[in-house]
Amino acid sequence: MRPDTPPKNPTRLANYQPYDFIIDAVALDFDLDPESTTVTSTLNVRRREGVDPQAPLVLDGEEISLVSIRLDDNPLAPDRYQLDENTLTIKDLPNKFTLHIVNTCSPATNTSLSGLYVSNDMFCTQCEAEGFRRITYYPDRPDVMSVFTVRIDADKKRYPVLLSNGNPGETGETTKTGETKDGKHFAIWHDPHPKPAYLFALVAGDLACVEDHFVTRSGKQIPLRVFVQHKNKDRCDFTLDALKRSMKWEEDVYGLEYDLDVFMIVAVDHFNMGAMENKGLNIFNSAYVLASPDTATDADYEIIEAIVAHEYFHNWSGNRVTLRDWFQLCLKEGFTVFRDQEFSADMRSRSVQRIKDVRRLWASQFPEDAGPLAHPPRPDHFYTIDNFYTTTVYEKGAEVVRMLKTLLGEDVFLKSCDQYFERHDGEAATIEDFAKVMEDISGRDLTLFRNWWTRPGTPHVTVSEGTLGPEGGTVELKQETSTTTAGIDAEPRHIPVGYALVGASTGDVRGTGLIELTEASQTIEIKPDTPADDGSNEPLIVSWLTDFSAPVVLSSNQSLDDRLTLAAHDPDPFNRWSVVDGLWRDLCQTAAGYNRGIDEEEALNGLCAALDRSVLAALDALEGTRGVQGAIDASFVAQLLAAPSASDLTRGLDGFDPAAIVDGRSKIRRVTAERIGGTLLSAYERLTSDAPYEPSAEASGQRGLKNAALGLLVEAGRADLAEAQGLSSRNMTDEAAAAAILATSEHPDAVPAREKVLGAFYDKWKDDALVVNKWLGWNAQQPDANALSHVQRLAEHKSFDIKTPNKVRALFGVFSNANLKGFNAEDGEGYRFIAEQISRVDSLNAQLAARMTSAFEPWPRLKQPLRSLAQNALASILDREPSTNLKEMVERLLKE
Repeated sequence: MRPDTPPKNPTRLANYQPYDFIIDAVALDFDLDPESTTVTSTLNVRRREGVDPQAPLVLDGEEISLVSIRLDDNPLAPDRYQLDENTLTIKDLPNKFTLHIVNTCSPATNTSLSGLYVSNDMFCTQCEAEGFRRITYYPDRPDVMSVFTVRIDADKKRYPVLLSNGNPGETGETTKTGETKDGKHFAIWHDPHPKPAYLFALVAGDLACVEDHFVTRSGKQIPLRVFVQHKNKDRCDFTLDALKRSMKWEEDVYGLEYDLDVFMIVAVDHFNMGAMENKGLNIFNSAYVLASPDTATDADYEIIEAIVAHEYFHNWSGNRVTLRDWFQLCLKEGFTVFRDQEFSADMRSRSVQRIKDVRRLWASQFPEDAGPLAHPPRPDHFYTIDNFYTTTVYEKGAEVVRMLKTLLGEDVFLKSCDQYFERHDGEAATIEDFAKVMEDISGRDLTLFRNWWTRPGTPHVTVSEGTLGPEGGTVELKQETSTTTAGIDAEPRHIPVGYALVGASTGDVRGTGLIELTEASQTIEIKPDTPADDGSNEPLIVSWLTDFSAPVVLSSNQSLDDRLTLAAHDPDPFNRWSVVDGLWRDLCQTAAGYNRGIDEEEALNGLCAALDRSVLAALDALEGTRGVQGAIDASFVAQLLAAPSASDLTRGLDGFDPAAIVDGRSKIRRVTAERIGGTLLSAYERLTSDAPYEPSAEASGQRGLKNAALGLLVEAGRADLAEAQGLSSRNMTDEAAAAAILATSEHPDAVPAREKVLGAFYDKWKDDALVVNKWLGWNAQQPDANALSHVQRLAEHKSFDIKTPNKVRALFGVFSNANLKGFNAEDGEGYRFIAEQISRVDSLNAQLAARMTSAFEPWPRLKQPLRSLAQNALASILDREPSTNLKEMVERLLKE
C-alpha cells in the first residue's frame, strides 16, 4: 500500500475536535546526511484538561523510520506503542511527561519536495500543509502550537550555513568523543513564539549571504539576509529593497512591527510553491528572488515585489495569528493576498493593480466556480488539503476581505484588523473569529455576509436599467448563484454594488454611491448628487460595479452608445478598462462564431476610437515630463491594448470550439492593429529608448505600453520590429517581450523571425536555468500545427528536468493552459500526452501532478468530440494507480 493511500472517509469541518494534548516545548536535534538524516525530538507534553486519561497520544509520521522512543528517560516497551505507515500511537501515558523520539529520513530520495529534501546539494524544508510528518513524529496540525528550539549538526565544509526559525543561538564545532573533531559543526536556533509544525523551516548548504537592515519604528535594527547560490549573489538587491518597503508599509498601514532579531530569505530551485512564510526564515522559489535587468522582466520584478510582501505580511496574518484547522486556509491566505494587493497598489498604479487582480480572478477563479472543482472559500470537507490551495481560497478569499473593507469603510476596517491581531495574537483562529471582530468594532451584523465564505459559486446580478432620466430613477437588482456542484443556491449574498452616474451626452460625473444588495430582488432609487453643469436634461448612464466592488457577474441592458460613452468618461478607471475589455470580448467571440448581439462594425469602430484616443492621451501625458502620472497613464493604456487571452474568452461558453476562439481573437487583433497602426507605430517609436534599465513603476509603464503596441503591430505584419528588438535589446523585458510576441503570433511573417529570435535567445541564455524556463514556455505556446511535437521534443531536451517544478510548469503547464489550439488538437493527442505526463510527475511529486490537472477543468464545456476525448484522457489517469492527491482531483473533475 502506498503511504498516501486515500482515507476511506474525508476529513470534515463538522468533526473538528481539539487535540487531546498540549505540547509546551519542542527540542529538535538534526544530524544531517543526504541519504539518512537522524532526527531526535524531545517533546514536553501534558494532557488537555478534561480529556479521558486513557486517551492515547497519536502522532503523524510518513516515510520515516523509527529508531527509538523514551518516556521520561526510560525506554518505551514495544507493547506501549503501535506503529503504522501514517501514525505512531502511544498509550498508557501520565498527564504530564517528556517524550524522546529518534527517527531517520532520507532527504536525497524525497522527490515530493514536502518535508526535508535536497535541492542542488542544499538541505531545505517545506512543511505546509502536512510535510512535517515526513521529518519526525508529531501532531502535524495547525492548532498544536509550541515553542521550538533546534540544533543542526552537519559537515562544516559541505554545509557551512545552518539555518532554522527564530533567533540565532550558540554555534561551534561538533565533537565526537573527547576532543576528537569529526569535521562537523552545529548551530542552535530558538523561536520564542509558539507556532504550529507547518511553519517549521530548516536550511543547510554552501550559500552566499546578501545582507541589509531595517530599523523598526521603535528603533530596533533588524538584519535582513538573503541566502542564494554563490553565482546568484548579484541578483538579490531588488528582493531586499522590496522587503524593506514591505516592512515599512506594514508599520504605516497596520501598525505592526517585526518581532524577531533577524529576518531571512532563502532561494531554492526545487520548490512546489511560490514561497513559504516560515517564521523568520522564508523559503522562496528562486524565480521569485533573483532579478537583474539582464535576466528579469518588469513582470518578474513586479511579482517578486508582491510575493516578498505576501510572505512578510504572513508574519502576522498567518504566523502570529494562525489557523485552528486547514478548513480556515482562506483566513490567512485570502487576508494576506488582499494585503499584498493593497501594498502593490500603493507601490505602483492602484487602477492597474485592480485590473490585474480581476484579470486573474476572471481567468482562473470564475471558471473554477463554474466547473466541477467549485468549492467555497472555506470548504466543509477534503481528502487531501494540498488540493485546496486554489484561486478560490486565495483570490476569492481576498475579494471577500475587500468587500468587508468596502462595507465597513477603511477606518473601521483597519480598527477591526488591529483588534483581530490583538485579540488573537498567539492563537489558532477561525473565520468566525475574524468576522466576530469585524462585527464587534463596526456594530454591524455580518451573518448574511458569511455566506461568501461558506457557499460556492459566483453570484449573477442583473440590473433592469442602464440609463436613467436626468433626475435619476428606480432600478431593480436581482441576484442568483448557480454551480455545477450545488445547483441553484437560493440563499442570497450580501453584495456591495458600487455605481457612478455619468451624463449620456456630456460625460459629466453626476454622482457615486454604494448599494448593499441583501435580497434576491431589491428595488433601489438612484439620484444624482449634482445637477448638470449646463443645466441640461441629459439622461444618466449608470456605471455599475465600480472598482469591481464584488466578485460577481453583472448584466445590464446598456446600449453600445452608452458603453462607448463610459469608455471615454467613466470616472472609475477600472470600469473604463472593463468597458474596453468587454468590447474586445464581444468582438473576438463574434468573430469566432458566437452571437454577442452587437453591431460588429460599430463596435469595432468604437473599440479602435477608444484605443487610439487612449494611446495618444498617454503619449501627450509623457511629452515633456517623466512624472508618475504619465507612468500610470502608460501602464493603464497597456492594459487597454491587451485583448482577453484565448482561454479567458472561453469563459461562460458551452460547447466551445478552441480553434475558432483562437482564430477569432487573432482576426480582431489584426483588424484593430491595421486600423490604428499609425498611432501604434508612433507610440512604439516614441517609447523606444536606449536609457539604462530601471524597474520603477514609471519606466515599467512606458515599456508596457511600447510592447503592447508591438504585439498588435506584429499582427498587422510588422514582425521585423519584433525581430530587431529581440536581437538587440539591452534588457530582459524588451528581449522577452519580442520573443514572446513572435512565439505566439498567428501572422505568417512571424515564423522566420520567431526561429531567429528564439534560437538566438537560447544560445545566449542556455546556461541560466531560470531564463531558459521562459524559452521553454514560449516554445510550448507556438500556435502552429506542430505544437505538440515541439513540446514532446523539448521534454527530452537537456534544458528540461521533470523533477524541477518550475520546468514542468514552464513546458507542460504552459502548453496545456495557454496553447488552446495545441492542447485541444482535434485528434486528442494533446490530452493524451498531458495525461501521461501528469502520471509521470505523480510518481515523483504528487502535489505538482494534482495541480497539473487544472488544464482539464474546461472539458465539460468543450464541443464534441473534443469533450469525449478530453474526458477519456482524464479518466485514463485513474488506470495508472494515482496518488491520493491526483486521484481526488481527477475524480472531482470527472463529476459533471
